[in-house]
Amino acid sequence: MENERLQATMAGRGIDARALANRVGVDVKTVERWVRGRVPRQRLAVCAAEVLEEDAVFLWPSLHRGRAARAVSPEVVAVYGQRAEVSPAMWRSFFEQAENNIDILVYAGNHLHESIPGFDGLLAAKAEQGCLIRIALGDPDSENVVAKGSEERFGHGIESRCRLALMHYQPLGRLDGVNVRTHGTTLYNSIYRADDELLVNAHVWGVNAFGAPVWHLRRSPGGDMVNSYRQSFDAVWERSSPVA
Repeated sequence: MENERLQATMAGRGIDARALANRVGVDVKTVERWVRGRVPRQRLAVCAAEVLEEDAVFLWPSLHRGRAARAVSPEVVAVYGQRAEVSPAMWRSFFEQAENNIDILVYAGNHLHESIPGFDGLLAAKAEQGCLIRIALGDPDSENVVAKGSEERFGHGIESRCRLALMHYQPLGRLDGVNVRTHGTTLYNSIYRADDELLVNAHVWGVNAFGAPVWHLRRSPGGDMVNSYRQSFDAVWERSSPVA
């Protein structure tokens, strides 16, 4: 079976088999075998992935790190131990790549405005280009938001952060293509969507979101993680209230 991910990535980067072979230091026939489905040794896979600016496990999902085999979903691009490890540049490029849909499900998510200069302008520009944007923020008066603050030992801090987030996003809600709502659901994960890619901040009891893991997912045939999280977003969205 041909490696469609490798083919698409090479085409997207403008790198053909010969160019990739030269930069990795292998014969062009070796790269052609990779395209036809051969899985390279880990060292070569990592080298090729660096040239292509992609994650090796995304290009070769069956590539296992370490001696013990582990199942890896074909939709997992990368896993970050903490949200703090995701750089501001990564957050910006993640949203900039969106062409059709941007979804944000958080309680506050103020780190986006704090770490990405002109984040509102970025979203406004995307909306002007025809991107549909949905933003669901925590209702600061809801029982679940108050409980979350207590669990994180922030007291009323999270409620203030929710109100600050609403101040950031409310003006955007006046733009065509941008919808801002508030919700009071139990937030098991913060979900950030850019078309078929997601950054999912998995929450941990008693830990602030910046210290919890993040999954970088990309929709792929044979995987259902992206669809599961998108359905979760839609379910919360249906229960949320429009912001005036």
